[in-house]
Amino acid sequence: MFVSIMFVFFFQTAAAQKSGNISINLLTQKKGISLRGLSIPNENTIWASGSKGSIALSEDAGKNFTWKQIKGYENRDFRSIYAWNKLEAIVAAIAAPAIILKTKDGGDSWYIVYENSDSLMFVDAIHFKDSLNGMIVGDPIDKKIFLMTTIDKGEHWQEVGNGYFKSALKEGEAFFASSNSNITDANGSDFLITGGLTSRLWINGTAIDLPIVQGEKSTGANSMAISPSKHSLIIVGGDFTKKDNAENNITGFEFYGYNSPKPNKLIKNKSNWIINKKLGNPHGYKSSVIFIHNKLLIACGTSGVDISKNKGKLWDLISTESFHVVQKQPSKQAVFLAGADGRIGYLNFDSF
Repeated sequence: MFVSIMFVFFFQTAAAQKSGNISINLLTQKKGISLRGLSIPNENTIWASGSKGSIALSEDAGKNFTWKQIKGYENRDFRSIYAWNKLEAIVAAIAAPAIILKTKDGGDSWYIVYENSDSLMFVDAIHFKDSLNGMIVGDPIDKKIFLMTTIDKGEHWQEVGNGYFKSALKEGEAFFASSNSNITDANGSDFLITGGLTSRLWINGTAIDLPIVQGEKSTGANSMAISPSKHSLIIVGGDFTKKDNAENNITGFEFYGYNSPKPNKLIKNKSNWIINKKLGNPHGYKSSVIFIHNKLLIACGTSGVDISKNKGKLWDLISTESFHVVQKQPSKQAVFLAGADGRIGYLNFDSF
């Protein structure tokens, strides 16, 4: 394991700025490391994970970062991470053999909580509903979605039975491990998004077709976010081989409770989510999206960083700099972003 402390130098990126005086401050970077996992359990703690067994941890809101490499897993790509605090976190590596590791000492040591040597394994994302109950999704094996759950903070994992899924996978339908954000929950429902030749939203095991670009292995939904009110669901993606193509790269849904004034507009699985057709398109391919508050959104990808001030109706490109993943800073109107070459950035929205 190697550890290096990097002091933070806040400076404005050279990327194009197109909305007010918004600037992305670069906090740390490490050449040759790709970061796609990002978890921010509290205002001061930031965890990031990625290629070459790499972990980055800050305990002071990004002023300093400690870089670590998980011993024995120097060649693995940990694209998924979830952290409870500055000491406890869990990571999952893509591809076979599937490995899920947990630490309780701030990443100094890790132990295996799950291992699967099936050659078809490809773990895509981790999501926790609360401190104890979590889910992990992986690419299909034998034409069935690989989904596991835990009820004890990730110490043990149980594969979900075939009876959970009401819909069947279609040919070429899978998941993108692009930003650890293709699985989430809200209002008593669990959500998954698939991409590839077919891109769909899965609600409690039932799939709904998405009006998002699909038909190629590189196309489809990549990331989704639920608004703090739990009333809005935004999904972004596109074609990662055509980073500047914005055609059909977003869709969204609105939630209506059981006393909804629009009871006849429920989507076909009767989940009380109806499609939102009033969304604009962010610039190009987007691999991650998050709500800052119920109206303010930020999305990032290799095409740059976009924000929307009106729940996705209109988008402004604020930077052409590439980032893979974005997560909100708890209790702040701010986000952290992570991407290629170990770059972690910070963006504050106090003026919004």
